Amino acid sequence: MTMSVHMIYYKDGVKMMRPVHTREEYLALRNGGEQQAVVQAVRQGDESRKSSLVQMNYSCLPNDDGTLKGSKRMSTTVGMDVDWTPSPLPHEGEEQIAARKEEWLKKVPEMVLSKKDALGLLMLERSASKGFHLVFRRREELSQEDNLRWASDLLGVEYDKGAKDITRVFFTTTEAELIYLDDAIFRQTPSQLPLQGESSHSQELQHTTPLTHREGKGEGLPGEGLPGEGLPFPTHYHGIPFKDIVKKYWEVNNNGFEPTQGDRDTLTYQLACDLRHICGRNFEWLDQVIPCYDGFPIEEKRAKIKSALSSEFNGFPIRLRNVLNSLTPDPSPKGEGSSYTDDEEINAPAPLPLGGLGLKRLPQGIRDSIDAVGPALAMPVVTAVCPCIGTLATGVTLDVHGQKKGLNLISYIAGDFASGKGGIDPVVEAWMSEIVALDKMYQMQEDEWRAKKRAAKNKKEQPEEPKLPVRCLTLNNTVANLAERLANTEGKHAFSFTPEADTVAQKWKSTMSDFSVMLRQSYDGTKYEREARSADAVNVHIEKLLWNVCMCGTPDALYRVVSNYTDGFQSRIAVARTPDNTFAPLEDKPPVLTDRQRERIQQVAHLLPLMYGEVVLPKLEAKGREWVERIRLETMKNDDRTRARQRFRVCVTAQRMTCCLMLCKVCETLIQKHGLSGAEAKLKQQPNLWKEMLLKAQTPTMMEAYDVIADSLLENALYFFRDRIENAFLSRDYAGGMHGERQKRGKNDSIFERLDIQFTFEQAMQHSVVVKGANVTHNTVRQMLKNWRKQGLVVLEEDGNYRKL
Repeated sequence: MTMSVHMIYYKDGVKMMRPVHTREEYLALRNGGEQQAVVQAVRQGDESRKSSLVQMNYSCLPNDDGTLKGSKRMSTTVGMDVDWTPSPLPHEGEEQIAARKEEWLKKVPEMVLSKKDALGLLMLERSASKGFHLVFRRREELSQEDNLRWASDLLGVEYDKGAKDITRVFFTTTEAELIYLDDAIFRQTPSQLPLQGESSHSQELQHTTPLTHREGKGEGLPGEGLPGEGLPFPTHYHGIPFKDIVKKYWEVNNNGFEPTQGDRDTLTYQLACDLRHICGRNFEWLDQVIPCYDGFPIEEKRAKIKSALSSEFNGFPIRLRNVLNSLTPDPSPKGEGSSYTDDEEINAPAPLPLGGLGLKRLPQGIRDSIDAVGPALAMPVVTAVCPCIGTLATGVTLDVHGQKKGLNLISYIAGDFASGKGGIDPVVEAWMSEIVALDKMYQMQEDEWRAKKRAAKNKKEQPEEPKLPVRCLTLNNTVANLAERLANTEGKHAFSFTPEADTVAQKWKSTMSDFSVMLRQSYDGTKYEREARSADAVNVHIEKLLWNVCMCGTPDALYRVVSNYTDGFQSRIAVARTPDNTFAPLEDKPPVLTDRQRERIQQVAHLLPLMYGEVVLPKLEAKGREWVERIRLETMKNDDRTRARQRFRVCVTAQRMTCCLMLCKVCETLIQKHGLSGAEAKLKQQPNLWKEMLLKAQTPTMMEAYDVIADSLLENALYFFRDRIENAFLSRDYAGGMHGERQKRGKNDSIFERLDIQFTFEQAMQHSVVVKGANVTHNTVRQMLKNWRKQGLVVLEEDGNYRKL
């Protein structure tokens, strides 16, 4: 028996096929995941996202091993493209061509449906970009190519010579784009079709039996049943079987052990909390995906799923993100001269999701930075290089919530030792190489001055100390020296990077408060002043303190750098963490920064300083406000004050980081169009060109990047600091618990007034705990009662009890 509709998925980077059995399953695949958003992005010109769409094949059957490539066995149907291929008319402009295309798009469905019986039409859909896809019944006496020619002649459309192979896949759109669907396309029919290239008259008719679908693995053996048949929800996520996702989940997060009787309650709940993000928060879907472990009763499993669905929703979880990253192969870049057409089969693996983002969709510089450290460190390296980009684009001022500030950023990359943080160092050096080279020249001039000063030690005339704008500043420094350096940057951003955050903790140990204040003011871009009475002391008056900082270190070093959780320093830091690589195998070729990647990064870094001016990004601002409101509603329902307060500065930081990515996109577009020299000349000749391009760079991809960045920042802030923040705000030393309201004290607010006329020591102890807290001891209560007796408030009676006077 053969099936006509097969979904394409990837296994170990190879395209596999599995049959789609019902209309419901077919429509669920069309509407699942990010289909709607991706179709919209492609329609808006972002062709790089097309490979994220669900892929279907209608013309062939899988090989014996379930693979697509090289298949020779034809199905009972034929898939076909109907594309818009206009012939330009004399003196016809773009508007006229667009009008003709719209008219053609309206006519094609009517024309095809009017001939559906003659054609044997089974499916008609609007494609993501150029035109339409249709599926019709195969004429068994004709070859694949002859079937396509016959259908083209019948419909009166041009035959597509480049789309004649039976292994051709179609990038599927949503249900809304589906114009016609006949349930006959899902019928299982005996196959008596020749192999591709064979004639039915030259070969005996062959009966073929495709591989059946083994649930969760996308493979099977001839003769097995169809456990996936009739399942109400998709069994794959972006081509990855859910069974593989669950198996890898335990490998990554539980050392490869599946839940047992002792921990199945907790681990099933944890699994459901994470998988709900890719199962539409749907109870039935999760019930289908999550197994019953170690004899777990199904009702108890379902109770855990319901509890998980009702729990707080905190954005895309790191655990699941790491699992998906490990399951999705790294895409190879398309080589020069490649010419993929609209729905051509692309043998490269699926794009790697970066928390929902594809690596290919990120701009030059950012993409190269991630390639240099590996996809597992994507978020850490993006968090590390954004302060570099903000420093280079020092003239850019972004309007966020009506406040116009520079791209001021402070980041910390937290990870265990040997977790790959060291790979970020050369990437940061590549971004800052131009500024570092200039600083070396300044430092040589300072060395010459020092030599002259030593030589003129006892002379009357001393050489004047040069005030040179060194911008890359070491954190192994004193407050005075650093303040003096920051005052001499000519109004541009300074930058500091340390691969060891303990440098800060040790050098600034006694002045950590000064370090915190300077960084807080640099994030806000506010005035910084330092006065001293001595004539030789450093006196600085900085109108706008501009200083971006990136630190790498272990989690415990983070707590030594950020030791106060109520002064606002913590909320201004963008924290990223490296994934757990404790049991990861050693790579044969670990990622390193290549000369080509360094060159591409330096090209972008060279253009960023040429951008000056204020910019308002309405779409980014709207996305930020939408995210803030979503978190507000979620936290209000759960009364999570800590998470609610974190959202304010996370929103600002995420907007600044997303703007950094968009600036790189502008640079990439200019370089691709004009070359590096031409792009530099364009920015100098047209100072406002980058603003116009930045407005156009507010694409769905960048808006999606904002969500990924904001969710990651919020999640990491709570991961490292939630308990410490809550304890700090509950401390008696912090007055913020009053929330601006005056406390009204009544008669029963004192321990003495709460006690009866006659009371025991134990009663005094209980009321003391109620009023003063659990830290009350027996000694403090005895001392209190002793003081009361001395003041004549109480007397001690013979039975050991106390009586008020």
